[in-house]
Amino acid sequence: MTTPTTATTATAGRVAVVTGASRGIGRAVATTLAAAGQAVVVGFAGSADAAAEVVEEITGAGGRAVAAQADVADEHAVAHLFDLAEREFGGVDVVVHAAGRLALSSIADLDLDELDALHRTNVRGTFVVAQQAARRTRPGGAVVTFSTSVVGLQLPTYGAYAASKGAVEALTLILARELRGRDVTVNAVAPGPTATDLFLDGKDEGTIARLAAQPPLERLGTPEDIARVVAFLAGPGGRWVNGQVLRANGGIV
Repeated sequence: MTTPTTATTATAGRVAVVTGASRGIGRAVATTLAAAGQAVVVGFAGSADAAAEVVEEITGAGGRAVAAQADVADEHAVAHLFDLAEREFGGVDVVVHAAGRLALSSIADLDLDELDALHRTNVRGTFVVAQQAARRTRPGGAVVTFSTSVVGLQLPTYGAYAASKGAVEALTLILARELRGRDVTVNAVAPGPTATDLFLDGKDEGTIARLAAQPPLERLGTPEDIARVVAFLAGPGGRWVNGQVLRANGGIV
């Protein structure tokens, strides 16, 4: 029998709500937090089958998880995620908002309907999740949002996406200050190029190779790389990290 690590022991019994948890980084976060002993509400937007697979993976390994569909920009649907966490597991200790939308286009050419859809998910969605997190996260808890290293890199065609994530960073840092006295940390993780379906979609091999060569570590990040950063922020080791944007990108500047 494997002896629990100190980190696992410290997080056992905690409850996490993870949005965008049916694929990519969100899925890796959900399974990583579950492996550390946390019960997880697997939030998903469209793929019930993929979310069910995540729940099966977690419960098959002895963890606790339930799936719930929610449009993160819908305040009633997001409230249901938190209601479910409280009903099934007794409360909410960790909130990880990994759901997001990406649209690549020059500013001159972007369809404004696409801009509205992107900002509805990335900006309004983050606000809605943050609002519930602010109301319901228990003392000793953690809130983690997602930005992007592109906010600093300012790459062409990422204008709408970077703008939405700039808003996420501002919102996150303000929320950290608004929760003064609550013993709840609030931070954003800003990944660099990470090998997810969302990132790889539509890119040719040359583009992927060029992006992989950017960091000094000369590779793309993996969802697991980012999930371990989130687990640190959500665990006992991250209790003194608050109101920060952590750029997890292999050293890109």
